Amino acid sequence: MARDDVPGPHGDADGAGESYEQIEHHDAPVQSGGEANFAPAEPDDDAPAAGRVERDPRIEVVEREREAEDFAYHTGTQRVSETPDAIEFIDVHKAFGRNQVLRGLNMGLPDNKISMIIGPSGTGKSVCIKHIVGLLYPDEGDVLVQGVSIPSLADAELFEIRKKFGVLFQDGALFGSLTLWDNVAFPLRQHTEKGEEEIAEIVNRRMGEVGLGGEGEKMPNQLSGGMRKRAGFARALVLDPEIVLFDEPDSGLDPVRTALLCELIKEIHAENGGCYVVITHDIMSARRVAEHISVLWKGRIVESGPAEELFASENPFVRQFLAGESAGPLGME
Repeated sequence: MARDDVPGPHGDADGAGESYEQIEHHDAPVQSGGEANFAPAEPDDDAPAAGRVERDPRIEVVEREREAEDFAYHTGTQRVSETPDAIEFIDVHKAFGRNQVLRGLNMGLPDNKISMIIGPSGTGKSVCIKHIVGLLYPDEGDVLVQGVSIPSLADAELFEIRKKFGVLFQDGALFGSLTLWDNVAFPLRQHTEKGEEEIAEIVNRRMGEVGLGGEGEKMPNQLSGGMRKRAGFARALVLDPEIVLFDEPDSGLDPVRTALLCELIKEIHAENGGCYVVITHDIMSARRVAEHISVLWKGRIVESGPAEELFASENPFVRQFLAGESAGPLGME
């Protein structure tokens, strides 16, 4: 076959419409021994890795400055309590999308005390409760309950440890289709093998303690807000929990009923002991019942410790919040 008849790579035999350029060849680099070196070139340590975008150091400086400004009042001071911690948050981070809620939270809640987590709305207080009972897991860090890591538990183990908790939700969270009596009895029927006679004794005793004796046949929609809160409290107590969690128990109550509920919490705790944790932003409730206070802001503890020491704190944010004053670091943002 004549050379002109050989098909080109991009056309037919005559290469119509195609042009061919001469390929320039380069010799391989020659080593000192005279042999060509075809080994791949050594990587340049100073060159950026393939696919990696170098982070502008100016951005990191701005972020550090912003964080320093956000946490200017967060001394992180945790004053020593008389008893060991029943609950510990260790460098906990939690985000929902781009919203960073907990940002390296370190907090201890002592055993056998009424502890309050207080702070502005939307600062992560209720998120803390959900981490304690294992409804949420931290993105980073750990949550310990009586020395046990909650995030590391298997489902069956988590189910068992939850029997140590009693929880009073904001609205009482009663089952609308059950009577008040059956609502209070529900945890006993669900989690124990007790007979109906023993269940009745426990339910009647707890309902009497919260001032609801004789109201058991009423449905939740027949109860006032304060009665629903007390019913939720009675239900939280029927399993004799070692830890009781209150998620804003004063929400929606008038000042008198709030004061009565606070007194009830103190009375029941004095009788039963245990670790009580109250989430609130109500300062009067904190003054009435708190033995230990943790002030939470922007996902970290500003200060924490015995209540009398927190109310005497010189920290500008703590002083402003506990006094309910308008002048100070906390604004409307």
